[in-house]
Amino acid sequence: MKSIKYITYSTMQLFWLVALRVLIGWYFLYEGMVKLTNPNWSSVGYLLDSEGFLKGFYLSLASNPFILKTVDFLNIWGLIAIGLGLILGTFSRIAIIAGIILMGLYYFSHPPFIGLKYSLPMEGSYLFVNKILVELAALVVLFVFPTSKKIGLDRFIFSRKKK
Repeated sequence: MKSIKYITYSTMQLFWLVALRVLIGWYFLYEGMVKLTNPNWSSVGYLLDSEGFLKGFYLSLASNPFILKTVDFLNIWGLIAIGLGLILGTFSRIAIIAGIILMGLYYFSHPPFIGLKYSLPMEGSYLFVNKILVELAALVVLFVFPTSKKIGLDRFIFSRKKK
């Protein structure tokens, strides 16, 4: 398997992969900042509206005030850190993995499966595939086709001095 350092992309491939990384990073960063600046924001409503086979897990998170505060803190700062990592290309592999995990948690909280009903209105009508799953897949693409060591701060963080 080729080292990340030696993977070559065409200019167009590199441009669109970096654009995808930055756009997803912006989405994460902005979502985190909106939650951070809203003193009334909490994930409690989202967690209580969960359905599917992990409903019990999400309801247990919402039912304990300490755990809920921890979940809110991790959600806000996780979104911000993932967003910054992706935009700047800093420790982007870690940011991408964290983003995949977070999107997976969101997806399984409100899966678009037949027969599930949610109190909160959805943006559209989905069957199995929704925007969360699409974004998760885009993060997997970024994991498989890394760019931060070519365009990003990882280029400088992980560069080795030639002797």
